[in-house]
Amino acid sequence: MKVGFIGFGNMAQALARGFVRTGALEPAQIGASARDRAKLQRNTEPHGFRAFDTAAETVAFADVVVIAVKPYQVEAVVGPVRELLARKIVVSVAAGVTFDDYERMLRPGTAHLSTCPNTPVAVGEGIIACERRHSLAEAQWREVETLLSHVGMVLQVDTPLLGLAGTIGGCSPAFVAMFIEALADAAVKHGMVRADAYRMVSQMIVGTGRLQLETGQHPGAMKDAVCSPGGTTIVGVAELERKGFRGAVIAAIDAIQQKK
Repeated sequence: MKVGFIGFGNMAQALARGFVRTGALEPAQIGASARDRAKLQRNTEPHGFRAFDTAAETVAFADVVVIAVKPYQVEAVVGPVRELLARKIVVSVAAGVTFDDYERMLRPGTAHLSTCPNTPVAVGEGIIACERRHSLAEAQWREVETLLSHVGMVLQVDTPLLGLAGTIGGCSPAFVAMFIEALADAAVKHGMVRADAYRMVSQMIVGTGRLQLETGQHPGAMKDAVCSPGGTTIVGVAELERKGFRGAVIAAIDAIQQKK
């Protein structure tokens, strides 16, 4: 399988790196085109990816074409290669561009799927929310699902929830990074070397997430298991509650959803 990216920004690069890192694809099986040719070459050639001058060349190279431009650019990019895309599998990572939009823009019968991945796909630990409504044949869906599963958890959602899934999966890494930085700052404040603090906090988050995924425990029960009566953890939990920690997180998601 060859994968071609039309647009090669942060998300496309994260997917490409993830495919290679996890062994899903070889570098030579990945190609891309983008408006800024010099930048494209800087982001492809060191990794062994192919750099193409045009979207048409990218489509001709690929079996799976990933539309990875800004949402407002999709129609302008797709239009000129509409006929070529009719013979390919089209996977979109453009936020907010869903099944009905592509049904209008693409030739009837084109196989297409809209997704919302997040940047941890670069290390094989991402989330790829996929619109449940798509036009892929069963064999095509299984092929794409297998490919995406190499770089993260594949989750199908109904169209009205795709945007929310993109918010939770796609925006939240920024919040988690802020949390990592804040906890590390606290550790540094109390004497820990910053590099050690970052490693320790990041591994704590990875481990806590893995524990929840593998046990299926309610997060509240996981929190309670660490909070001994009269102990130290409950003091920190109480302070976070006093400062509105959970309310602030929910408000952040509310604000993003209201902006859309």
